[in-house]
Amino acid sequence: MLNRWDDIEAAHCNNDKLSVRVYSSRLLGREPDLVLFGGGNTSVKTSCTDIFGDGVDVIQVKGSGWDLATIEPNGFAAVRLDVAVRLAERPVLSDHDMVRTLRAAMIDPEAPAPSVETILHAIIPFDFVDHTHADAVVTIANTPLGKEKIRDIYGDRVLIVPYVMPGFVLAQTVFAMTREIDWKAIDAIILMNHGVFTFSDDARTAYSRMIETVTAAENYLAQNNVDAHRAAAAVAHPLHAPLTELAALRKHVSDLAAQPMLACLDTTSDAALRVRSRTTYDAMLRGPLTPDHVIRTKRTPLVVDGPAEACVGAYAESYRRYFAAYTDGQLRQLDSAPRWAIWPGTGKIAFGRSRKDVDIIHSIANHTIRAVDRAETLGGWQPLPACDIFEVEYWELEQAKLQRAGKPPPLRGRTALVTGAASGIGRACVERLTALGAVVAALDIRNDTATVFDNGDVLGIVCNVTTPADVEKAVATLVRTCGGLDIVISNAGSFPPAADIECIDAETWATSVELNLSSHLRLLQICIRYLKHGIDPAVVIVASKNVPAPGPGAAAYSIPKAGLSQLARVAALELAPHGIRVNTIHPNAVFDTALWTDDLIAQRAARYGMSVEAYRSNNLLGTEVHSLHVADMACAMAGPAFARTTGAQVPVDGGNDRVI
Repeated sequence: MLNRWDDIEAAHCNNDKLSVRVYSSRLLGREPDLVLFGGGNTSVKTSCTDIFGDGVDVIQVKGSGWDLATIEPNGFAAVRLDVAVRLAERPVLSDHDMVRTLRAAMIDPEAPAPSVETILHAIIPFDFVDHTHADAVVTIANTPLGKEKIRDIYGDRVLIVPYVMPGFVLAQTVFAMTREIDWKAIDAIILMNHGVFTFSDDARTAYSRMIETVTAAENYLAQNNVDAHRAAAAVAHPLHAPLTELAALRKHVSDLAAQPMLACLDTTSDAALRVRSRTTYDAMLRGPLTPDHVIRTKRTPLVVDGPAEACVGAYAESYRRYFAAYTDGQLRQLDSAPRWAIWPGTGKIAFGRSRKDVDIIHSIANHTIRAVDRAETLGGWQPLPACDIFEVEYWELEQAKLQRAGKPPPLRGRTALVTGAASGIGRACVERLTALGAVVAALDIRNDTATVFDNGDVLGIVCNVTTPADVEKAVATLVRTCGGLDIVISNAGSFPPAADIECIDAETWATSVELNLSSHLRLLQICIRYLKHGIDPAVVIVASKNVPAPGPGAAAYSIPKAGLSQLARVAALELAPHGIRVNTIHPNAVFDTALWTDDLIAQRAARYGMSVEAYRSNNLLGTEVHSLHVADMACAMAGPAFARTTGAQVPVDGGNDRVI
């Protein structure tokens, strides 16, 4: 592992201890082999002045919810050092009392809650303390005779602590083990099955000791050729990705979790190739790399080796037995849905409520699979027993974090596809859907579609909806990335030049029918196979006021839109048995769309003998209709407000006397 300390960058901290602490914390946090997504913690002992002007010795420790990779000075909570040290001397301390006492000892009560390892950081008699969950070290610890291997690597320069629960029990254990120790005689503390602590009175030394400690473990793994078989496993193989099966799997997992879940399929990474090994995924069922991961990943992955419903059901039953074996009778069981899966011959799947969740789980899974491979070469994967993992999964402090999570947005975990998405109504629909929590595939013919949306929950895809291969590829991308399809807003269309029937040329007619009608049919044909496995699946067809109230000179537009409306009615009849709702919106005079140019608006206004201003608000309510108003209706149709409605046709037009 490279030592990334840079004296020039460190000099910018101007010898301010907290600034240096932030700098070295980020160095640690940016190494995924050290910490993953909020894992690990760091601290620095300093002094400050309280409201009375008195000097106070404090420990500034990483606050809960902060990630070392991006931590800022306000991500550290300053706690009175004497209080934290005295807590280690308590014979018994509940998690509740520990958290409450540390919170009361904070200098700034509005700072984030201090790490549960604050007491341990406090009793280590050095200014800078670093704690990571280094993969290489934990991998070795998770093998038979792991303690002996650790001792062989480090000799007497480390203190080896047997696994105990994080928090007060761990601090109490280390406090007892170090009463007579010469701290200068050790460079690190190795927490079996958990991680590494290094320390010094200067940040550079504490950081460098961490890098040296981890490098020694990596060298040991290299000397034992633990990666030799991985090179052979990484040979590319064609991987079958049955996307309808993925959609079915996601649906069953979501039902089990009692909430919509995304399911991201990875068939490309080295890790996905290696999970094809029966030995690897059998070993994975023994437990996670470190108990900290259980909150995100559950104790074991799902193995998809049969029909989705049967596999998910078997996993749920196994989880119920696990809970029953270790509960004290007072705990409430968490949902029994898996958070990741091994799909032999295909890859691995991460389940989560958001794209961020699935990215985190994929990363943890990759690191875990690599560790399992290496440990198997060293003699076997032997993680902590299930009872210890259960204790962390149902830890009071972790449960409190879950309970503090706010109410999710109404469409979180659901997936949507919008056509004609780069502007106007389509763009407004995309933005509204993501604001409500959905992940959206935004399809448009514009070449800049992939960059139009600065939002990680939008997959901008260049797609000509009149080209079936384009649509197939776009839908497959969404399903592979998110596991399924729940909402389709079929919006793409164009308004051909106004012309009376006798003047419509064949090309204009054919082009309009192709885009305004036929492309919607083909989109439905491609999407239905996935919507059948969708979560509260809904289709919203964007038609036009011209369906119930056509105007002269618009036959090339009105007639395909009328056919589209009829298509929606038939689809509502056919898809209702599958629980798929199909509803139609008839917008009118939505002028902030690509269909309308200033010239066209002026032309249409003149045709009706009106000013442009009057034409824009030519409805019973005398109001303008914008794309966002249509998007709000589309999202309502896709959401719970229309859960019992299908086949509806709703105008969004400010009130039109001809329609009424």
